[in-house]
Amino acid sequence: MNNYDLIAHVKSAVVFAGLGVLLFGLMWLLIEKLTPFSIRKEIEEDHNISLAILIGAVFLSIAIILAAAIHG
Repeated sequence: MNNYDLIAHVKSAVVFAGLGVLLFGLMWLLIEKLTPFSIRKEIEEDHNISLAILIGAVFLSIAIILAAAIHG
């Protein structure tokens, strides 16, 4: 493996990581807008564990879909 291959792989990793973070941020905003209550208040103040598990499951499913799309 030469330096050009290494640089190309690092660039693509940075791009896909940035894309993933952007998509997770957009999904968080979408979930916040679609729910009639504050998710942050429910999880932090009211200790709604079931909601935290649900949000975690949503983010894991998005990560799996994103990884499959990147892997091809």
